[in-house]
Amino acid sequence: MTQNVNRDSLALARETWRTLEPYHGAVYFSPEAAGRYDELGVDATTGYFASRSAALGPASVDVVIATFYNFNPQLVRRVIPAAWEAATPQQFAAARLAGIDATLHRILGAELSSPTMARAAELARAAAEVTVDHPQGRPLFAAHAALPWPSEPHLVLWHAQTLLREFRGDGHVGALLTAGLSGIEALVTHGAAGDVDAGVLRDSRAWTPQQWGQAVQSLRERGWLEDGPDLALTEEGARRRAEIEHTTDRLAALPYLTLGPTACVELCSLVRPFSLAVAKELLPWAVGRLSRGSA
Repeated sequence: MTQNVNRDSLALARETWRTLEPYHGAVYFSPEAAGRYDELGVDATTGYFASRSAALGPASVDVVIATFYNFNPQLVRRVIPAAWEAATPQQFAAARLAGIDATLHRILGAELSSPTMARAAELARAAAEVTVDHPQGRPLFAAHAALPWPSEPHLVLWHAQTLLREFRGDGHVGALLTAGLSGIEALVTHGAAGDVDAGVLRDSRAWTPQQWGQAVQSLRERGWLEDGPDLALTEEGARRRAEIEHTTDRLAALPYLTLGPTACVELCSLVRPFSLAVAKELLPWAVGRLSRGSA
């Protein structure tokens, strides 16, 4: 269905995903979520891996490494499977949901019970439910799609975006593999594209400077990166990175194409104030794009 979609439709699908993403992504920076993980006896890093992979059950370290893709495997091995000795996957999933619930209550307050929230949840759920019949090749998405839907509209919206972003993320991993990029090499090209600071990407995924330097050198030898002190894509590297993003957009487009352009525009309009409020509190890097009306 998405093979010959025009670029305008893909651009709207991408904008819709990016507008909703801060609303979901708040859980990864939420002090309330970190507090719930602390109650289970683990730190925020362990809580991140355990709560996001909890839908898979007590997954082995290799399964988490495979599905999370661009994190240093040594970091994953430090927290998995030890996390399952601290608490069950069900406890971690419940802690995650309770954490984002508390976060959204704190930041959005009365907006959680507004007609705007109810309509946004309705539209987002309609988009997300399109994806559940297409789990093939998307293991992390499929695991989350099997979880029960929450009942409160603000959590329905959050869960819907969880499904949409994991659906997209699994497709993105497929595009990266097809392009021949390892997890760390994918991060290097992302940093070279200039969207996110390369140092932040490296440190947040726990890669050492030596490992990063080796990946940079490998990509230079393969023609992806320019020589010199700055991290910059070659013309060929920029073309191939654009192909990866286009493939990812195409593989993720189905729910938004099914929802239709009018509903996508409405969904963006409804959710943007919620995402902006969350971003101002927890995700300052997302504020500029949201404020300009293009996430």
